[in-house]
Amino acid sequence: MAEVFAWSMLAPFQFLLVLVFLALAAGPLVIAWRRGDPLSLAMVLSLLLCWGMQTILSHFESTDRLLTVLLALNPAWQGDPQNFHRLFTSGWLHATSPGGGISWQHIVGNVIVIALVGVPLEQRLGRERWLIIYLAGVLGGNLAWWFSHLGEYGFSLGASGAAFGLLGCYLACWPHDEIEFPLILIRKWPVALIAFLRLGIEILQVWRQYGGFDDSSNVAHLAHVGGFFLCYAIGRPLARSGPTPLELRDGGPTAGSAEASRIDSLKQKMGDMSDDPWSAAGVELSKRAARALASLRQEGDELETRQAWLEELAEVTVCPECQGGLKVEMKGELARLECTTEKRHLNWP
Repeated sequence: MAEVFAWSMLAPFQFLLVLVFLALAAGPLVIAWRRGDPLSLAMVLSLLLCWGMQTILSHFESTDRLLTVLLALNPAWQGDPQNFHRLFTSGWLHATSPGGGISWQHIVGNVIVIALVGVPLEQRLGRERWLIIYLAGVLGGNLAWWFSHLGEYGFSLGASGAAFGLLGCYLACWPHDEIEFPLILIRKWPVALIAFLRLGIEILQVWRQYGGFDDSSNVAHLAHVGGFFLCYAIGRPLARSGPTPLELRDGGPTAGSAEASRIDSLKQKMGDMSDDPWSAAGVELSKRAARALASLRQEGDELETRQAWLEELAEVTVCPECQGGLKVEMKGELARLECTTEKRHLNWP
């Protein structure tokens, strides 16, 4: 393709390939989000699916570099608003071998870090904050590369900025955690040791590249550093409202502590029951319904007991607005009482 990018240059089939790629990137994340599964593992699957599509397309001359040209960062093009998507989409692209060969070092290196660092960090941060940190790592790495290569033509791609961003956030928030990681041996190492060692190597590589000692590398080491420091900077402010106290020293998250954090997070979203819609509407409850409501308030601080008493209440009372029936609707693991006639009449607590 020419060295001037425009979406109008694309044929319908090329648009279709882009849509398939985006579906492969987003699909695992959407499914994991809806099911409550770890986004860190879904991200690993997302990256592998996208790399698989890249590898398949690399077998054909007409599509060999298509996704790179359309979605990878290019400092020469980034000033144009129609190319701002590259600041994020490049994080789902990885190196492939021209002509259909298999190049796995780039993708494997990133997914190992994202899995080994990302899973325990997600247990500490929670899913929403983890995703923000991940995307910030992609953005920070690409901004560092863009502004250090303004106007230069060339493509930068990969999730390394995100991988280093996860390390940066982990160092800022829970440096004393120990996680499985392949340094000399695959064993538990302190997060601080892993982060400082990996960051030190990257800074040394940046010094070698820009100091003129070694300009042969095509690895964007500066992007790794950019992702690390942006996530280090925003990690603590973001984590303060999360489920795990900062600087906690318990050796690192376990399956049990992660489940406890998840349950605590859900309980915070259960809803207040100090006021009820029947009292607000001036509707007098039957004795049985009043007892169920009192028991709900007294014992409904656990997910299961709240659901059970809401189900009891749904059987013995009616909607205070239309006198219609009630049902318990589950929003994930959270129970809500809803009107069967019109949902907007009642959605409590």
